[in-house]
Amino acid sequence: MSDLSNPTPLAVEKQTRETRFLAPYRYHALVDEICQFRWPDIDQQELTNVAWVYYYFSVQFRECLEAACAAFPDDALLRELDCAERNTDNLSPWPGVARPGELLNHDEFMRRTLQLSHIDEGRRLRLDAIGVAYLTKTRSIDRNARIKSLATYEDGGLEMVFRSILRAHDWRGPLLQAFRHFLVEHIKFDSDPEHGHGAICRHLAPDDSVMPLWSAFRDMLVAAVPKLAEPE
Repeated sequence: MSDLSNPTPLAVEKQTRETRFLAPYRYHALVDEICQFRWPDIDQQELTNVAWVYYYFSVQFRECLEAACAAFPDDALLRELDCAERNTDNLSPWPGVARPGELLNHDEFMRRTLQLSHIDEGRRLRLDAIGVAYLTKTRSIDRNARIKSLATYEDGGLEMVFRSILRAHDWRGPLLQAFRHFLVEHIKFDSDPEHGHGAICRHLAPDDSVMPLWSAFRDMLVAAVPKLAEPE
């Protein structure tokens, strides 16, 4: 396991995604729980709620990446990840969101996505309150855990969650089409075994200190769409 007080994180042996998720980490159960939510059963409005609160996760992800780059400024792999997540055109173009070749942080792509479809003021305020509470909680978590969480997100965790979200059926409307584009492209970014985002942050070697971050993500999704966690 890498020591995050050391400015050069230790490399770890390359493994397949399937092998990594056999490791006995408790946070894997949280990933599985999110994946097993009732994604095929939610309607268009509920899926829109997911997109709204996911925006706040994307802000949190950027903040974790910024913390990692500040902690390890000489880490070439983290710089590569940073170039793929911030000030990048890898989600451009998208109608109403990004011009051809426009450079954006990924959370800015999501922020603009939310402007594509109107929701009523009361609902927006409720979702914003859920998202702000999530950011307040995650910002209080130990910095080293937040840095380590990048590997859990990029090296299989978010890919599994995104594939599960894509099991929802109703993607009508410009907001949800843009959100779907975001998810599909991120699966491509993360899944390449040699050059994907997972491969370039695997050396952060996560452990179960990341559990509060995954718990907060789960709880935010459920707060936005209670049906997700209801028994069938």
